[in-house]
Amino acid sequence: MPRIYLSPSLQEYNTYINGGTEEQVTNEIADAMEPYLMAMGIEFVRNRPEMTLGEAIADSNSEDFDFHLAIHSNAAPESMAGMLTGPDVYYFASSPYGREMAEIIADEFRTIYPNPEKVDAVPTTTLRELRRTNAPSALVEVAYHDNPQDAAWIKENIQLIAAALSRSLARYFGIPFAEPAVE
Repeated sequence: MPRIYLSPSLQEYNTYINGGTEEQVTNEIADAMEPYLMAMGIEFVRNRPEMTLGEAIADSNSEDFDFHLAIHSNAAPESMAGMLTGPDVYYFASSPYGREMAEIIADEFRTIYPNPEKVDAVPTTTLRELRRTNAPSALVEVAYHDNPQDAAWIKENIQLIAAALSRSLARYFGIPFAEPAVE
């Protein structure tokens, strides 16, 4: 049974152009993922909003996880605020497993994001949550929260985003995707 560390953003100071924060919205996505993960038998541990990033990384590294999935939303540099769009999925440049997952997530997001050509898997060596976690990892920026259309898309598609991330995990682990039981 796969075990993942689910790490929604801890950035309560990053506000959405249409209200709310990155921390709040990415936790809503993680909340919506939980029933899918349970239906597929994927065990998970989540960070907690009161943690710092260093504490979340240490928490992830304190146990043996098969994958570390960070969920964020993006903001453009100040000079381009509101002008950029699209999901980016980051992976540590030398991690073949991180790259594999990032490409799977990007592939899944191309099926749900209105402009599939804007979805990219991006290598990096600078993001601490990818550089310092022991488990293979990916960090998905679901779209730009400072862009009105992207921010609306994120908030209107929490369930769709959660399903896409859950399908990505199923593909990565080679297990069947399962819808949560309807109660």
